[in-house]
Amino acid sequence: MPTGESSESKDGEPRHPAAVIIPMWVPFIQDGGLMVQSGTKQAFPLKALVLIAVIVGTTALAFAFTAGWLSPHRLTPEKLVAALQTPGGPPLGHRRNHAKGICFTGDFEANGRGTELSTAQVFVRGQYPVIGRFNIAGTDPHASYADAPLRGLGLRIATPDGQEWRSAMIDAPIFAAPTPHAFYRFLIASGSKDPNAMPEYVGAHPEILAFIDWVKGHPRTESWSEDRFNSLNTFVFSDASGAKHAVRWSFVPAAPAISLTPEELANRAPNFLEEDISHRVAAEPQRWDLVVTVANPGDPTADPTKAWPEGRRTVNVGTLTVRQIEPEANGPCRDINYDPTVLPTGITTSDDPFPAARSAAYAVSYDSRTAESAQYPRTTAGADQ
Repeated sequence: MPTGESSESKDGEPRHPAAVIIPMWVPFIQDGGLMVQSGTKQAFPLKALVLIAVIVGTTALAFAFTAGWLSPHRLTPEKLVAALQTPGGPPLGHRRNHAKGICFTGDFEANGRGTELSTAQVFVRGQYPVIGRFNIAGTDPHASYADAPLRGLGLRIATPDGQEWRSAMIDAPIFAAPTPHAFYRFLIASGSKDPNAMPEYVGAHPEILAFIDWVKGHPRTESWSEDRFNSLNTFVFSDASGAKHAVRWSFVPAAPAISLTPEELANRAPNFLEEDISHRVAAEPQRWDLVVTVANPGDPTADPTKAWPEGRRTVNVGTLTVRQIEPEANGPCRDINYDPTVLPTGITTSDDPFPAARSAAYAVSYDSRTAESAQYPRTTAGADQ
């Protein structure tokens, strides 16, 4: 709360926002008059008292609405995270989604061309340190990589000006739902025992069919190093002239993609992606080009289920190089929240509602898993915290 006071009562129950806000006024309102700090009493018009009551009440209602107390059907980050979980409960100590993964360190080498689009220092020619995480979608930290419908990439790029660019991407070319609310309803429908739940959702959101078709039909590669990772959400780059550019980006692999047949995939070891990337990086660094796609006027920016048409301007702004792989239990990525709204000056969010929703959900996941760290112990004595 703004006052720094706890939002819980002494018995641990959540207090109504008014219980926190109203006491701030009590020392100043006594017997119909205003007690100034010197303790003297001045006339205080009834109209002003009513105004204060309205302000306090409105503020309390605003906090109540933000918390979802007055809107039981309103989507909150807690509801969204809970909808991701299986009946067995969350993976204690782990991320609530993309629970299985592996850390890496490396660098991003900017070639300078990104300065055409953004003033962010990360695009000024130079080399910047990266802490990243390869991962798969899902809530099981012990899942087989062969069963993963989606693969992901999380990045934190730091620059000498003290700023960071964080991003979380997947290998799909489009997303499953057009809005956070639709995504929540999709999660609820997919986890429902009602046989009509998913058909009803598809009837209301036919755009999900393109995503389902991609998940079911796209070829899986033999390595994360062969996967293209896409931002899907739209962001805004601001250049030195003040012009703004709606963009999406992709990390395009240098390694050629070699697809596995379903039979080959089924025969791979449960941890084959980790084993593969560890062997490849130990032999030589692995690379991806960062390609920024610039929207044309009228291109959809608020709906990640809609891909932009071919022929849009693209700018190769640099190269990600992965130089070292480290298991997550003791790795540097373990305690990083890859919040997509952590952006440097020169990059902002757009009208796409997903980055804000993801940020809020990631915060819930981060707070939960760090509080449960004993459930996911580090394996090396004295490992960095």
